[in-house]
Amino acid sequence: MALPVSAGAIRKLLKEIESSGRGAQVLAVGGSSELVPVLRQQFLRGRADPGAVRIGGPEGSDVYVHVLAGEPSEEDAAVLRRARRARVPVIAVAPENAEIPYVLATDIVPSGAGESLPLGSIAQAIAARLGEDGAPLATRVPLLRDAVCGQLVASFARKNGVLAAAVWIPGADMPALTLNELRLVLRVAQAYAVDDGRERLPELAATVGAGFGLRALARELLDLVPVPGWVVKGAVAYGGTRALGEAARQRFAPAATPPPPAAAVPAAP
Repeated sequence: MALPVSAGAIRKLLKEIESSGRGAQVLAVGGSSELVPVLRQQFLRGRADPGAVRIGGPEGSDVYVHVLAGEPSEEDAAVLRRARRARVPVIAVAPENAEIPYVLATDIVPSGAGESLPLGSIAQAIAARLGEDGAPLATRVPLLRDAVCGQLVASFARKNGVLAAAVWIPGADMPALTLNELRLVLRVAQAYAVDDGRERLPELAATVGAGFGLRALARELLDLVPVPGWVVKGAVAYGGTRALGEAARQRFAPAATPPPPAAAVPAAP
């Protein structure tokens, strides 16, 4: 039986993933709050590369977290404007109902007065904002791995579910679905700092094999379940991709750090 994707496509994908991790990815933390240095120290937990998290402006970073103790000042607005001009993704941590300029509403993490900084929510916001680009950053900042990998699994599962439901020609979706599954496994491996391509070969072989099994299951269900075929194909692709992603997370889980507890950072005065 022929492989659903060519060896050349797999080699190209491997090179792409490896190339994305060659730079020195940086998370910058800044703002007017005295909790900025504390937040940096929390991001450095889990044997993070000290150079991966710095205090300073957004320029030259892969993502910028701006912490505010109240309504943004002119200085805050100027920094956020610089980030926008530099096209650096910004996550703002601010009191509820604060109006933050130059930041999307979905990229604002509310932090109530007198409460601990919500590290878990900040990590989730970074993962959602960066998407696949979060994997190489998580390599250097282990505290982000759980959030980044969860985002990757959910995103690729949705992509494959929609793709399988939209393609009507039998088998035409197989190369794209399999390539997405391979990309997911490789990104999860990258987030957990498994850089040796030889270490990833078992996961790649298992992913291709699982893809064949999932498509065979979909064909069987088409004859057994009294629902439209696109519903069956979409559900199998979604569930199967999610299962593959979660299995990859479990495979690399020993390298992970625990999810960041909100109580780990002292409350603002």
